[in-house]
Amino acid sequence: MKKIYVLDTNVLLHDPLALFAFGSNEVVIPSVVLEEIDSKKRLADEIGRNARFVSRELDRMREIGHLHNGVTLENGGVLKVEMNHRRFVRVQELFGEMTNDNRILAVALNYHLEEQEQPESARPVILVSKDVLVRVKADVLGVTAEDYLSDRIAEGTDHYTGQVTLHVHPAQIDEFYTYRFLSINQLGLKQKLHPNEFVILRDELGTSKSALLKVSQDGARLEPLHLSNEPVWGITARNAQQRMALELLLNDEIPLVTLTGRAGTGKTLITLAAGLLKVEDEHKYKKLLIARPVVPMGKDIGYLPGEKEEKLRPWMQPIYDNLEFLFDTKKSGDLDKILMGLGSIQVEALTYIRGRSIPGQLIIIDEAQNLSKHEVKTIVSRVGEHSKIVLLGDPEQIDHPYLDAQSNGLTYLVETFKAEGISGHVTLEKGERSKLAQLAAEKL
Repeated sequence: MKKIYVLDTNVLLHDPLALFAFGSNEVVIPSVVLEEIDSKKRLADEIGRNARFVSRELDRMREIGHLHNGVTLENGGVLKVEMNHRRFVRVQELFGEMTNDNRILAVALNYHLEEQEQPESARPVILVSKDVLVRVKADVLGVTAEDYLSDRIAEGTDHYTGQVTLHVHPAQIDEFYTYRFLSINQLGLKQKLHPNEFVILRDELGTSKSALLKVSQDGARLEPLHLSNEPVWGITARNAQQRMALELLLNDEIPLVTLTGRAGTGKTLITLAAGLLKVEDEHKYKKLLIARPVVPMGKDIGYLPGEKEEKLRPWMQPIYDNLEFLFDTKKSGDLDKILMGLGSIQVEALTYIRGRSIPGQLIIIDEAQNLSKHEVKTIVSRVGEHSKIVLLGDPEQIDHPYLDAQSNGLTYLVETFKAEGISGHVTLEKGERSKLAQLAAEKL
C-alpha cells in the first residue's frame, strides 16, 4: 500500500535529496516549509547550500507540472506542495500558538483525517521530522511520525570497529610466526574480513599463545604489523588499539584513516604525534593541517573579539593542549613561538575548508562526529594528491541537534569505506588519560 509522507523543514535542510528518498509514495511539502527554506537560502553554511538545492529542485519540478496538484517523480512517486491548514483548530487547542511546527502538524493531521474518511482506500499518513518534540506532538494528535532514516546506517548494524578476535588452532598461530603471513582462505572463516582490518589470533585450546595481524590492502591475507612499538614523538602505544591506530597513521599507503573512541582514549594525542613525525621528521608532507568544526559547522565566529587566530583559540584549545604536551612547553606563549618558528603546522576552523584543494598535506579533523554525511563528503573531497586525512571523534558524544550515533558523518564514512583498501579504521576502547577519566566515561 502506498503511503503519504509529510516532510518537516529540518529533513530537507539536513538532506536535500530527501525529496526523492521515499520511493513510489506521495511526498507532501507544507507551504510553511517553503517559507522556512526561503529564510535559510542566503546562509553561507551547509544549511544555506541545502536550502538553495531544494529551491532549485522545486523550481525544476514546477516546470514539469503544478506542484499544488502533484508532480510525478522519476522514481514513480508524487511530489506535492500543500496549502491546506483548515483543520488547525485541534492543533491550536492542544498546543496554543500556531507556530511553523504546528502548521506542519496541521497539514499532517488534515491528510490523516481525510484518509480516515475513506477507510476502504485509506493510505497511511506519516510525518517525517528530525525534531523529537514534533514527533511527540504528532503522536498526541494520533498521527504517525518517524525520524528521517535514509541517512542512517542500517538498523541493527554493529558499528565497524576495525578489529576482530579469532580463536584458532595453535598450529595456525605457529604457521604465521614461521612464514610471516596467513592466507585468509585457509582459516575457513564465515565472517568477512575487510582490508586493513586488524586481527587478534588466540589459541582456541586456552593457552596464552596469540598474534596481532592486519589484513592486507587487497584483503587476501593476514600480515604482521610493519611498525615496532617504538615511541613516536615521545608517545608510546599503551594498548593494542593504540598500536593499531599508529600502524594506520604511519602507513603512507593509507590516505584515509578514521579513529573513534570515548574521551581519554588518546585519539588526538597519538594522531598529532604521528603527524609531527611525518611532517617535521620525515618531511613526507608539506604541512600539518589541524581542524575542528565550530559547532554547529559554519557558524560565524565573528562575535568573539580579536583577529581570526584569537577567535579560533577557544574552539581549538583542546588541540593546543595536546601540542603543548608533545612539545613539552612550560609557558603559555612558548607554543605560539614554536608554531610560528616551524611554519608547517596550521590550526584552522572547518568553516574555511570548502572550496580548497589541499595537496601534499596531512589533514587532521577532530570532533568529526558533529559533521553530517554531506559535510564529511565536502571535507574528504578536498583532499589533493599526496595528502592524507585523519578523522577523529566519539559517535556517542554529539552536539549537533539532528545527528546521532547512527546518522553522523563519521559513522557513515567508516561504514562506507570499510571495504576499501585505501582506508583504515580503529575503535579505541581503553581510556589512558587517567583512572578518573576512564571511570567517568563509563559511569556518567
